[in-house]
Amino acid sequence: MAHTLQFPDGFRWGAATAAHQIEGNNVNSDWWVREHAAGTTIVEPSGDAADSYHRYAQDMRLLKDAGLDTYRFSIEWARIEPEKGFVSRAEVAHYRRMVETALELGITPMVTLMHFTVPRWFYQEGMWRAADAADRFARYVEAALPVLGDDVEWVCTINEPNIAAMIAGGEDPANLVAYGLPAPDLAVADTLLECHHRAQEVLSGVGGVRSGWTIATQAFQAEPGCEDVKHAYGYPRDDWYLEMSKGDDWVGVQAYTRTIIGPDGPRQVPEGVETTLTGWEYYPPAMAEGVRSAWELTGGVPVFVTENGIATADDARRIDYTEAALAHLHAAIADGVTVEGYLHWSLLDNYEWASGFRPTFGLVGWDPETFERRPKPSLAWLGEQARANALTVR
Repeated sequence: MAHTLQFPDGFRWGAATAAHQIEGNNVNSDWWVREHAAGTTIVEPSGDAADSYHRYAQDMRLLKDAGLDTYRFSIEWARIEPEKGFVSRAEVAHYRRMVETALELGITPMVTLMHFTVPRWFYQEGMWRAADAADRFARYVEAALPVLGDDVEWVCTINEPNIAAMIAGGEDPANLVAYGLPAPDLAVADTLLECHHRAQEVLSGVGGVRSGWTIATQAFQAEPGCEDVKHAYGYPRDDWYLEMSKGDDWVGVQAYTRTIIGPDGPRQVPEGVETTLTGWEYYPPAMAEGVRSAWELTGGVPVFVTENGIATADDARRIDYTEAALAHLHAAIADGVTVEGYLHWSLLDNYEWASGFRPTFGLVGWDPETFERRPKPSLAWLGEQARANALTVR
């Protein structure tokens, strides 16, 4: 029998995207270079992607018409500063129009300043290992301030710095969809934290901005007797970044699955267990576990679920997963965790990095030839929950 779980007043409901994954033709970025490099393990280039660079207004209207109220999108450093020291006023204006379009539609924008991709010149100069990396990032944030104006409240400085620390050092991005995660470059992690703080210093001069960063939480679970192994594996990949979020305005949690830790580290997903198109275990409690961990390790910093979803071609299974994940999230809220909102990954089927276009996470599909948008039943379903600010559990 169905029952209803009410969410707190002011709880936000929406969806998230990342520029490189949906815009198309991000030719001045490091990922464009990686995609087209000889011998790359990346299965296909991003190309036109979903052409959301030109179709963002249509995409936002789909979100709004469904009943959602918040859209997280990223702006591209590689477009804003395509060459070192040169700032494109036209691209700054483009992203400002995105903000204004969201506001005109009654959508709350959450702007991500860096979602993995960087300019190719920054990549060629050592990326996060460059001596002046934090200075460069702070200057980029200053250049991007007109995008925010005085009416953007939610700003994410860096998306998943824990994953960025794994790929920044040249780690094969194909490894990021395996059952275990490569070891992070701890020096890069320190630099990313410095970049986060430098960005917050710049943003502190903008009235009304609430800033944070988003962490890919892995829901590490130790087998009996393996708690020390779990800590040694999980702390530098997850917990440290949450601890470093203490004092921030909010912290983002991005969660999809769990990682079981045995005596030798992460276990592969056992035979017979349901998995998604990325090979991850179907595990809806992961998001709430990440939220609880973030709340505990930050000492009570408000949590925003900035990504949660499932790569599947079965949209009914997407609804099942999201319903279960939201029920677990509601339980965490009932236990006293402050959660600002829930953003589904992703609004659109998109370019999933080394995996190409095959893993479909979107609430909206699209035709690869015409780019015609094809909303899925999951979009309408999530919008219904948002309009009611409540989850109907079947």
